[in-house]
Amino acid sequence: MTQNILIVDDHSIVRAGIEILLSDKVDNPFFYETDCFEKCLYFVSNYAIDLVILDINLPDGLKTMMITKIRTINPDQKILIFSAHEEDEVKIKYIKAGVNGFVSKLEDEQKFIDAVIEVLNSGNCISNDLLSRANDMSFIEIKDKLSSRENEVANLMIQGYGNLEISNELSLKMSTVSTYKNRIFEKLNISNVIELVAIFNN
Repeated sequence: MTQNILIVDDHSIVRAGIEILLSDKVDNPFFYETDCFEKCLYFVSNYAIDLVILDINLPDGLKTMMITKIRTINPDQKILIFSAHEEDEVKIKYIKAGVNGFVSKLEDEQKFIDAVIEVLNSGNCISNDLLSRANDMSFIEIKDKLSSRENEVANLMIQGYGNLEISNELSLKMSTVSTYKNRIFEKLNISNVIELVAIFNN
């Protein structure tokens, strides 16, 4: 039986390299590939994809919201993150979002191949340690990363307040509000309010 693998990465050499690595390691593979998340959703919607190999730093990427969008189309879709990030905090964030595995691009080739095969065969290649830490990471821990003022700003952002409204509500200068927003995004490793909502509502 053919195993359909979708490679989502904005670097063509990475996509080509993955195909070469897996072509004789996976039983009867057929590869689809794209350089953007929009086309990823198209393939997941229109084809029977056995595994999505997904880079998280796409030009049109939505961080962990990408996982939510894919799962909306196919709740059982197998997703393996293949990223230059190797920090456990980043891995845990995506594990909590529901991925089936996370492999750093800094790992050796065999570890990547093993992860792909494991996800295809068993549906999961997450270590028990990371899985346990992801389950233990609570909303309180996330909030503790932010100062009390940053939490106030974050909560107003989640409610849909713009910079001017936050400025008026908290009696802050507009430039100060912008500074707080940048700090919030940096501390939580996110880039927009959609991801902020996803974290606080997780």
